[in-house]
Amino acid sequence: MSIFLSQHGKAASKDVDPQRGLTSDGVAEVTRVARILSDSGLVIDVIWHSGKARALQTAEIFAASLKPKSGVKSRVGLDPLDDVVALAGDLPRERNEMYVGHLPFMERMLSTLITGTTDDRVVRFQYGGVVRLDWDAEEERWVIGWTVFPHL
Repeated sequence: MSIFLSQHGKAASKDVDPQRGLTSDGVAEVTRVARILSDSGLVIDVIWHSGKARALQTAEIFAASLKPKSGVKSRVGLDPLDDVVALAGDLPRERNEMYVGHLPFMERMLSTLITGTTDDRVVRFQYGGVVRLDWDAEEERWVIGWTVFPHL
């Protein structure tokens, strides 16, 4: 099965919106990516988010298109500076899960899963973009399946 890592959509600055919700551009970009994923026939079991407004809104936009079986849920451990090792060791291999969070966490998580170290950037995330990781049972490791970003 697969996991999907997403950086939240473009958010407003604190002085414009203290909760840092998505901007109209952020909503549009995430909606565009969600539509691409939905049109591909992607099936997601659950979408996890950090609990911050921008991550929740991003997760809800993805959920509106992807209709995850177990819905959208908040999860501790997806904040920008959280330790990626705890989550990396807890990833499911039998169902499709999406994780919506923040930088630098998402880049560090991807690096950990692909290279074994947190400090080697593998992909430069974009707001609202998604990276698919597939579990290779034969090699017993995660591999990048594809990426979908709002901007080419």
